[in-house]
Amino acid sequence: MPASEVYTDSFAADPYPTFARLRENSPVCPVASPRFDSYLITRFDDAKAALTDPRLSKDLYGPGQHYLRIFGPNSEALNRNMLNSDPPEHSRLRRMISQAFAPRRIEALRPRVAQIVGELLDRIVPQGRAELMEDFAIPLPMRVICDLLGVPGEDQKRVLDWTQVIRTSGSGRKPEQDRAAVQEVQLRLHHYLAGLVKAKRAHPADDMISALIEACDHEGKLSERELVSTTFLLLFAGHQTTADFLGNATVALLTHPEQLALLRAEPDMLPAAIEELLRFDGPLPVASPRIATEDVEYGGVRIPAGSIVGVVINAANHDPEHFGEPDELDVCRERVGHIGFGHGVHYCLGVSLARMEARIGIGALLRRLPGLRLGVPVEELRRLPAASPFRGLLELPVRFSA
Repeated sequence: MPASEVYTDSFAADPYPTFARLRENSPVCPVASPRFDSYLITRFDDAKAALTDPRLSKDLYGPGQHYLRIFGPNSEALNRNMLNSDPPEHSRLRRMISQAFAPRRIEALRPRVAQIVGELLDRIVPQGRAELMEDFAIPLPMRVICDLLGVPGEDQKRVLDWTQVIRTSGSGRKPEQDRAAVQEVQLRLHHYLAGLVKAKRAHPADDMISALIEACDHEGKLSERELVSTTFLLLFAGHQTTADFLGNATVALLTHPEQLALLRAEPDMLPAAIEELLRFDGPLPVASPRIATEDVEYGGVRIPAGSIVGVVINAANHDPEHFGEPDELDVCRERVGHIGFGHGVHYCLGVSLARMEARIGIGALLRRLPGLRLGVPVEELRRLPAASPFRGLLELPVRFSA
């Protein structure tokens, strides 16, 4: 399938009809994309199996050097971490940070998350309108993860600006300008994070970077490169997908007013509704790339060794074999069972934090912004480009009763 049939503005607005066609007619399909060619796996059972298949390696820095060819030479300093590794290397790196994301520790962050939500909404409420991505959805998880890591408050704005260059890759810049911009901010981020690690080493604090330095310096379990790269992974993954989810979930509710009314009437339904909203329009449509280390077969299609494989999470989460009326938003849906957080050893480590931020954030939006509605017709919303690895909004203008 050529990119011209998939990576279009209409696909960015609503990819689900294309996903349905692929599931039905070509459930394992070779696709040429602006970034790289790959095989897309779209059915739920195949997707879940592929996410745990050891023949589909996450080590993009292995012999084929796929990551360097795709994302450029500056990517290695920041992206050679547990996301792009296999066991036992992945297991070692994941153990280093898993305690920081233990449910008990995350629960202790609840007052701080609620405080940030309140501060952001206090600025919005009197105005009667907002650009919800810039004013709420992006700064909420960014401030939370920066607090957790120990990024000083005065640095958070420029760090956010750098990460947004990566997030919005492909949005309005020419390809060569886009690649150069991403490479530049990768260097800036690496320099900044290396300097932050140095400062924390001299003056440790009660934060995650200091804890990782302890593991690096005194336990010998983490190299300096791994320390900086892991910090970047936690920083970027710790806010990017949550921000996009908050935007997607808001649009889903505002375009399904009967579901919004149900949640307003029964706020105790929110935890289950969050899972349905993740299934309905998740922020990570395709799992991060995998490489076939040998010939593998899915859906009767042979995927040759060396191929890049994309597991299409959002297509799998709309598979009618697993979800009744999958294209309908139903906040009362029981036992959602989505794979929006992945599956297997790479299951999202920050799931507890993401769920907490979503529940507190969306709950507060529903309580404090009466008459919340889109500020433009839904078809005019500006989205990340179709070829982006993320599904999210560039802007989300809304109005409400001040």
